[in-house]
Parts: sequence; structure tokens; C-alpha cells
Amino acid sequence: MAFDIEMIKGVYSRMAERVDDAKTVVGKPLTLAEKILYNHLWDGKAKTAFIRGKDYVDFAPDRIACQDATAQMALLQFMQAGKSKVAVPTTVHCDHLIQAKIGADKDLQSALNNSSEVFNFLASVSNKYGIGFWKPGAGIIHQVVLENYAFPGGMMIGTDSHTVNAGGLGMIAIGVGGADAVDVMAGMAWELKFPKLIGIKLTGKLSGWTAPKDVILKVAGILTVKGGTGAIVEYFGEGAKALSATGKGTICNMGAEIGATTSTFGYDESIERYLRATDRDEVADEANKIASYLTGDDEVYANPEKYFDQVIEINLSELKPHLNGPFTPDLATPVGEMTEKATKNDWPLKVEWGLIGSCTNSSYEDLSRAASVAKQAVDNKIVAKAEFGINPGSEQVRFTAERDGLLAIFEDLDAKIFTNACGPCIGQWARDGAEKQEKNTIIHSFNRNFSKRADGNPNTHAFVASPEMVAAIAISGRLDFNPMTDSLINEEGVEVKFTEPTGFELPPNGFDVKDAGYVAPIKDGSAIEIVVKSDSERLQLLTPFKPIGTNLKGAKLLIKAYGKCTTDHISMAGPWLRFRGHLDNISNNCLIGAVNAFNKETNKVKNQLTNKYGAVPDTGRAYKAVGIYSIVVGDHNYGEGSSREHAAMEPRHLGVAAVIVKSFARIHETNLKKQGMLGLTFANEADYDLIQEDDTFNFLDLDKFAPGKQLSLELVHANGSKNTIQLNHTYNESQIEWFKEGSALNLIKKEQAAQAK
Repeated sequence: MAFDIEMIKGVYSRMAERVDDAKTVVGKPLTLAEKILYNHLWDGKAKTAFIRGKDYVDFAPDRIACQDATAQMALLQFMQAGKSKVAVPTTVHCDHLIQAKIGADKDLQSALNNSSEVFNFLASVSNKYGIGFWKPGAGIIHQVVLENYAFPGGMMIGTDSHTVNAGGLGMIAIGVGGADAVDVMAGMAWELKFPKLIGIKLTGKLSGWTAPKDVILKVAGILTVKGGTGAIVEYFGEGAKALSATGKGTICNMGAEIGATTSTFGYDESIERYLRATDRDEVADEANKIASYLTGDDEVYANPEKYFDQVIEINLSELKPHLNGPFTPDLATPVGEMTEKATKNDWPLKVEWGLIGSCTNSSYEDLSRAASVAKQAVDNKIVAKAEFGINPGSEQVRFTAERDGLLAIFEDLDAKIFTNACGPCIGQWARDGAEKQEKNTIIHSFNRNFSKRADGNPNTHAFVASPEMVAAIAISGRLDFNPMTDSLINEEGVEVKFTEPTGFELPPNGFDVKDAGYVAPIKDGSAIEIVVKSDSERLQLLTPFKPIGTNLKGAKLLIKAYGKCTTDHISMAGPWLRFRGHLDNISNNCLIGAVNAFNKETNKVKNQLTNKYGAVPDTGRAYKAVGIYSIVVGDHNYGEGSSREHAAMEPRHLGVAAVIVKSFARIHETNLKKQGMLGLTFANEADYDLIQEDDTFNFLDLDKFAPGKQLSLELVHANGSKNTIQLNHTYNESQIEWFKEGSALNLIKKEQAAQAK
């Protein structure tokens, strides 16, 4: 069944005219990304050619997707917007609050028992405001979106950084914070700086052990975790067309790991095949009518250097399988080079776990290729040396894979089949022995491998690979096992060498499912009452933030973060997920993973009021209690990782007025702005070194806060000496209004109240 087909027809009906007008205005052929962007302008037809990386532009996304951990805060904010129904199609997916421990059925029941209050809240709010609801166990948000909602040429935003997965079906799909989603749900424009464009030309064809995952692992090694910041990555070429739709989704999914705004592929036969296989013939038929508008112009792909800001070419026929990690997804190592690199860096070569799944690699194709490797082990009496865990991407994938015998193959290797949910990928993994914090290695098909992410153990070295490579290495139990050259010894002492993996792009007998897990909202939810108990530990109604004001003087340093500071460091997931709907409780994890630059310890900062050291949240609360704002200082790419706006809301709740860093990850910078905070960068990066532990901060010209104008900050050191430094920002007029009003949501409410008069 094609959801929202009339909306899709509307997008397609205007596309030719709007794109043709945009070509006239821009005066050149267009990339696919530009076609989609210009077709979704809030003001309709293009009137000007936007400058990439400079102009802020208002867009009208087609739909919204929210996962349960971020949906709580997004919906709590939407409840304040004064709207009776969402303005665009919106869905909520319950996939984050299910811990992997014993196995699918028991783990799901445990989640239902432990998080029923949250699930019921999300279900009732969805029903009230016209939001589609996907029950716990229905699947991972991005796989469910790919199977049901993604469509070529569309634009969607989602409250998860891996919303970009939908680019596999030719969308512009972008991860955002909840406040951004609230804007669109409330019927307002969504603002984005017009992205730069990176073109990646794929030639040749994948074969053997090389998988679509290896494309993005290679790209991550080239561009690093911040190389795609502010840009859309567009894949093209014969190699791109040869990839399956789910393979394209895998590549787009991990575009979040290079900081890209999103990634996308042009509409082609593999996308059409996937649409038809997932019961969306009507979407494919409509897409075929305007197929030339659903890919970049021929001139663009023939001479990409003229139309993209950066061009990378990868020959898939020469691409080798990769392992990326540990601790960062851009540390790329070809499989055959791991022995030397691991030995040099003292990475444990023994592999304890192999994990297959996550939103990145949990399709039927992924499971079938990994199963082909697992079956070789079973048939040849090879005992797996590492433990196995499998997370199917959706109930449709799980049901079909079980029907076709794929899951039984893994079970023959004593694998644990976990719930159709994120599980270990986002720290929802009750791993035995993790509390011992022993040094160890795991390998998975996930997207991120930051310290502590999967199991909470800072000494777990996590490596990212394709599902088939995960299977081979987990079976061998060796990180440096190369299935292309190495052999294994089976139970009978016979030497066995794996043959190349095989799989199915789509199920030979089609997809099937008994209950996909979808619950449609009622037509009129006005009578539904949303109840949040005042003593709840899981949910808390929001109180609007007060404006910080322009007289920001006497602020104290909360923490100067050293090195990598991702959203996992700022607001950990794992066991903290249970508090994602309760701002005060979740704020107790604020920045507890960040490393203090002055003592190189975590969650131990100096309280200038007592001259004693304490936890970051406690210190922030102490300053707030006496009316003192605090400041956070950070390094490059601050806020890398998840879209979780809790990483912005928690500091705001604890009295942080400004975050000053060398550079920001895109989503986090926007989230700070939305919450009425100052997200600023050092005009001179070396000024980071001037910040001392006992510093007091005075903003000298915040009353003159204006677009393109630097701000002056006075640093007052404990010995009485002072430095004045300059700070850059990217705020435009409307974003400065968010700051003046205390948050973007406050401004929405103010405008809504004015309209009601």
C-alpha cells in the first residue's frame, strides 16, 4: 500500500514546471539535489539563484518521521504550539527503547513492561494530532520509512540523524532536532542553509566480498567525520545504477558519519524494483512519468567538476572490503591490512561479538548475504569463535527472512535474534561483563563506533564492516581474518576456505508480513486528553525557557571540553534513554562524558563558587541556583553524531548561555540556536588555549547582535588579567529573534497568539 499517494502526486505534478523555472533562474543544468530543493521552496517557484553554503532558505518538506527517544521531546514541544493537528504527514516509530539482552520476544515484553508509560504517551499524542504510530517491535525507523514512505524526489526531515537513509530511494531526507520538526508539524517553513554539493562518481561494479557498505567506509576515510559538513552528497555513474536500493540506503545512511546534510541517488531501475516489491506500484508509475526530473541532468554527470563543489571518483571494481574503527567511523583500513595496523596500535585481535543489523544494514539483502557466509560455516562444521547478535530491520524483513530460513541459519550458529529495533547500535545492549570494562574487540554492521556507544565500556574497540564481513570475522574470531585469502579449521581438523557471499536483492518469493505494526490515527482526536503525571520519572511537561538577554556578564566556565565531544559525550544514550521525555532527569547526564581539558577526567569540573570539584550537572545547577549563567567551550566538530536535541536542551536547562567552539556539527549548532542559546566559534582558533579553569566571561556587545557581525568576549582570569577575543556566528535575523525570545518555540507561540487575536 502506498501511503499518502495524493501528496506524492502533488509533489510530482509541480516538479517539471518548478525545476524548469529554476534552471532558467540559475542559468545552468541542475543536479538531483538542486532539483529537489528548488521544487520544495516554501515560496513556490524559484525567484533567485541561491548561493551554496551562504544563503538561508525556507523549505516545505513533504513529511516528518520521529523515533521514540526523540519523539518524546518533539511532541512535548508540539503540544505547546497550539495546533489541533500536524500540518504534514508525520509518523512516530518505537525502536530505541527496546534493550537487547535475551532475545526478541522476551526483550520486547521487557520493554513493554518498563516503558509502557512512554509508549502510551506517544500513542495517545499521535492519535490526538493525526500522527501515524508504529508499535514497539514494528522495526527500526529508517528501514520502515524506506519500505513505506520514502519516494524519489521527495523531501522529508526526521528527528534522527540517520533520516538520511531515505536517500537510497532518491529523496532529500535530513536529520534535524525536534524543534525543527515542530516548525513543520505546525505548518511553518523549515529553514536550511543552502547546501554545498559533493558529487561522487561510481564506476565499475561491486563483486566478491565488497559490499555497498564498503563504498561509504571508503568515503568516510577520504572525507573524515567533518568533510561533508554543510553539503549534500550526490552519487551518480554506472556504478551507482548497479547498486540495489537497500545498498544505496546503506551508503546514504552513513553519510551522517561524514557530517553531510544528506546523501542521495538518482531514480533508476533498482529503485523502481524496490518500490514495486514493497507494494508501491502507484509510486513507481508516477515516478516513471517524470523520471528525467528525478535524477541529475546529463550535462551535470558528464562534466561534474563544473557543477559540484567537490568531486570524488571511486571504481567499484577495484574497491576492497574495509573495517573502520575503532572509536571513530572514519578510520578506514582495507581488510588485508589489519594485522599490521592492529598490532601497531595494540588493538585486541580476538573478536568477542559480531553484530548484524541497525538502520544501516538490516535489509533482506543484508541478511541473505550474511546468511550465505553463516551457512558455509554450518555446512562445513565450523564453530563460530565469537558470539552473534542479529537485529532485523523491520517486522516485514524479519517475517520474510524467517519464512525463507535465513534466521534459522544464524540460530544454527547459536546467534541471538534480537527484536526488530536499534538495540546495541544505540547502546541498548545489556552485554554480559561490560561492567568489568575489559579491553576487547567487537565488529558490527552499524554506523557509529564511538567510545562506550554499544555497551558502555570505554575499552570496547568497535569496528564497522559489511554484514557479510561481520559474519566471516565473527566466525573466525579474529579481527585480522581475511576471508579472501585465509582458511579456517573445522571440528574435524579440515581446512576450509569461504567462498564469496551471495544474496538476494529482493526476496525471491516476495515480502510478507502478518502484522507490520502500524496504527493509523483517528480522524478527529480533539477529545483525546493527554495526561502526564506530575510525579512521573519518565515524562515532564515543558516550561518555556526564559530569554538569556543581552546583558550577559559574569558567566562562569562550566567545562572546557578536550578533543572529540559528540552528542554521546554531551547526552549519553544507553540507560539514559528512559529519561528522554523528562528534561530535568535527563539533564543529570549533561556532558558527563566530555573530557575536562584541565584534568583530562570526565564528569569532574571545578565549581568556582566552592573551589571544589564536582559533577558537571551538579556544578551547572549550582551556578543556576544563584542566577549565574555558565559557558561551555569545545574543540572541532563539536556535537558530532546524533540529532538528539537533548544535547542542547540539557545545557540550556542547567543555565548554559553559550557554547563556544572551534567548529560545530551542523545539526547540533541548529539545535543550540533553536533553544535560544548562543552557538559561537572562535574567530582565532588559538584563543581556545586562552580559556582558563577559573575564567569569568563578559559579552561586551551582545546588545548589537546582528548577522555577519562578530561578538566580543572578555575573559577575566583568576589573577585579574584579561583578554578580549572575537567570536564568529552564523545567526540570521530570524535566528537572532529565537535568541531574543528565549527559543524558537517561544516565537512560534507568540506568533500563534497574535494570529488568534
